[in-house]
Amino acid sequence: MTRPELLRTLQEGLQKERARRKKVADSYTWSLQARPNQLPPEGDWHTWLILAGRGFGKTRTGAETLRFWVHQEGRRHLALIGETELETRHVMVEGPSGILAVHPPQERPLYEPSKRQLVWPNGAIATCFSAEAYEQLRGPQFDGAWVDELAKFPESEKVWDQLMFGLRLGPCPRVIVTTTPRSTPFLKKLLRTPEVVVTRGTTFENEANLAAPFLSYIQRHYANSPLGRQEIHAEIVEDHAGALWTHALIKKATDGFRETPLSRLIIAVDPAVTHGRKSDETGIIVAGITPDGIGVVLEDLSCRTSSHVWIRTVIEAYHRLNADRVVAEINIGGELVEQLLRTYDPSISYKGVRASRTKAIRAEPIVALYEQGRIWHCAHFPILEEQMCSYIPGQTHGSPDRLDALVWALTELILECPPFMGKIWFA
Repeated sequence: MTRPELLRTLQEGLQKERARRKKVADSYTWSLQARPNQLPPEGDWHTWLILAGRGFGKTRTGAETLRFWVHQEGRRHLALIGETELETRHVMVEGPSGILAVHPPQERPLYEPSKRQLVWPNGAIATCFSAEAYEQLRGPQFDGAWVDELAKFPESEKVWDQLMFGLRLGPCPRVIVTTTPRSTPFLKKLLRTPEVVVTRGTTFENEANLAAPFLSYIQRHYANSPLGRQEIHAEIVEDHAGALWTHALIKKATDGFRETPLSRLIIAVDPAVTHGRKSDETGIIVAGITPDGIGVVLEDLSCRTSSHVWIRTVIEAYHRLNADRVVAEINIGGELVEQLLRTYDPSISYKGVRASRTKAIRAEPIVALYEQGRIWHCAHFPILEEQMCSYIPGQTHGSPDRLDALVWALTELILECPPFMGKIWFA
């Protein structure tokens, strides 16, 4: 290699190294990465409340704000509060967008899990807390705090009160709250507080950093559901006055789910008697019951299609899950279900049920089971849940087909027949 060639090669190598170092430095420069609504608001404020959808970048925003406070504003005594001790550690501290990840190596704090502390090279200290043990906030004092997923805290107001008593150091103590909203009394109270600056954001604002299949899936399945309005668009979803079910009841059913054997498994069908663009859906709900009497909603296979298509859906689920029985209402279309089953698969066990009471009266005992914690949902069922939480007896027009099938399934499993031990399924 000639001398000019060697010099050119060295220069190219240096340029590549400078470009690499600049790229690394830029990745730690939050002002170059952040969207405008991820940067701290201007002016005199006490609380910055970020209400945003899943994937918005709330965790990164909280971690970067603490980094800014430590290195630019000189804050030295900080509190980190998550729902549980594990979430504080695994999300806020060690997570891919947590405090350790957003710091370049030379600025990174030392994390001491046994002491629940992070210690920065400049002497700043952040102490980790769990909302479950909020009494630990008595005594310590802070000049800054980051609270993550406040709307999930069972005792959010008590946590907040203890934090406020300790947030008393420095000329301008501040707190950043990052959370997906829920319709809780305390969150709504916080939104009305004058000292709180609110930033709202949706999942899709951060689409450049999210997987395309994820965005496509949530758009198709959740965009127009109450769950999507809450988890994607960060809306506080209110309950409908007079509705039999509330979002809190649905959440209780979903949070309560545990993997457990089932002693019965059935498929309930509320059939549409016509097929067309404006026809009703055929409600198809798969549910089971545990040996100790907990009803478990497993699948929502409801669809708007011809009878020859939806009956095949029912039959496929029956054999795939080794179900115990198909249940359908006789009053409206029940004979159709039995006729189709006998035509396509006579081996299927079938039971017709007759509605001798109004829809609301049939539903009320099922609502009571939800209130008692005796119903679990193994997953989110957005359209079914929307029907449940918007159905108001005497006011709702149209047929809530999925809801009807749900009521028939749980009535058959819990109210009509006691659980028995036979075949065993796993939820």
